[in-house]
Amino acid sequence: MNTILVKKYSGELVPFEIEKLENSLFKSGASPELIEEITQEVLGCLVEGISTKEIYKRAYGILRKSSYALAGRYKLKKAILELGPSGYPFEAFIAHLFEYQGYKVQSGVVLDGKCVSHEVDVRAENDTEIHFMECKYHSNPGYKSDVKIALYVHSRVNDLIAHYQPKFPNKKFTGWIVDNTNFTSDAIRYAECSGLKIMAWSYPSKGSLKDRIEISGLYPISCLVSLTKAEKQVLLKKDIVLCQQLLDSDEALHLIDRRKHNKVLEECREITLPMASLA
Repeated sequence: MNTILVKKYSGELVPFEIEKLENSLFKSGASPELIEEITQEVLGCLVEGISTKEIYKRAYGILRKSSYALAGRYKLKKAILELGPSGYPFEAFIAHLFEYQGYKVQSGVVLDGKCVSHEVDVRAENDTEIHFMECKYHSNPGYKSDVKIALYVHSRVNDLIAHYQPKFPNKKFTGWIVDNTNFTSDAIRYAECSGLKIMAWSYPSKGSLKDRIEISGLYPISCLVSLTKAEKQVLLKKDIVLCQQLLDSDEALHLIDRRKHNKVLEECREITLPMASLA
């Protein structure tokens, strides 16, 4: 097949790679037969300059007809963009991811630095480490956090470490920026040089935001096909950000129409299944 250029959200033109589509469909849990059906549909509509958004819509439409859970996993990147409009649901979501890894977490706390106090989006601590995290939420998928943000966050983290290191001399301190979209090349270069940890949708190559969600099974409620946007906003405003929270809490479930309860619970159970059990 001749190389076809497709347009990303940023406007950049890149070669279409069928392998990336197949891999994303496989990770959603789609069967080989369904993957073949979708790839043939997409290949049939490929024209020079087609948007990745249009390709996504076609694949998502077929998945949705097959299974809400498959569609929900496939729309994960879009679902993370829907953890708004404020940044608080995204901060809460990141806190849950680190809690899953065994950390004690706090979110939205004001902590003393050596010079001034700082509002910290997420503080995560275990027996050997303390992490200070700045969470950057964007509704625009083409947005990239630049080096100015990295410099700003690094200076704040250094002030916090200068205050806390003497109190916890046996612990390792790390500063983080967690972004739901991406970073500029300069921001990545600065982070790698300075020791600042950064995580975005597909960065780093191992341990990205996408990786951590798929491994943990902690999918956001914005993945759910059975809920309307309004219902999702009601839940987010009550700090319900995970599908697992709907499974664990009757109180959370009662925030939505009771006629939907069984359908929502079924979708939550399916979407949170470990990927190994889908094989």
